[in-house]
Amino acid sequence: MYAKQYEITLPADYDMGVIRTRVARAAHILDDRAGLGLKAYVIRERGVDGSPVNQYAPLYLWHDTGRMSEFLVGGGGFQNIIASFGRPPVHHWAGIACEAGPARAVTPKAASRRLTPMPDGADPAAVVDTALGELAALARTEGVHTAALAFDPRHWQLMLFVLWEQAVAPDHHATERYEVLHLSSPHLDEIPRGRHW
Repeated sequence: MYAKQYEITLPADYDMGVIRTRVARAAHILDDRAGLGLKAYVIRERGVDGSPVNQYAPLYLWHDTGRMSEFLVGGGGFQNIIASFGRPPVHHWAGIACEAGPARAVTPKAASRRLTPMPDGADPAAVVDTALGELAALARTEGVHTAALAFDPRHWQLMLFVLWEQAVAPDHHATERYEVLHLSSPHLDEIPRGRHW
């Protein structure tokens, strides 16, 4: 598994209806994309659920990195984002683990992301083991669709991404909370469950 996300931060007075319409019109094109585990079309709206910004920030879980590269630079679809918004930085993380939750059969309405830096001097294996324990417990939580843990080795940072059936659990500590406009998940079942090594 490989995770990637780009964040397009929009003006404070931006009409998020434009993004909603864009997603409603075009999101289905990735519903059968080869190599794609899932794409969560997520947004944050300024003033909603604590968000300070308007933002379109889709997050992808790929099970085939070649197909991910094709999407980004091989004419596989990312050129549409570049044409509309310019070329955004694309954050990416190597997959550590993915778990299915009890709400896997329903379409999620919310998502959360938490970025956690690894403390200097910490044993990476111990930090990951702790995070894997949290992931396994979280995946058993009512309302969880999918929970994924990934790692950015450049910044020594863990990323926890969770899709929720209705809303992010109030006691879940998240850096960002999102609304899910659409979920394309053509090959989600091909992403191995549990730790990826």
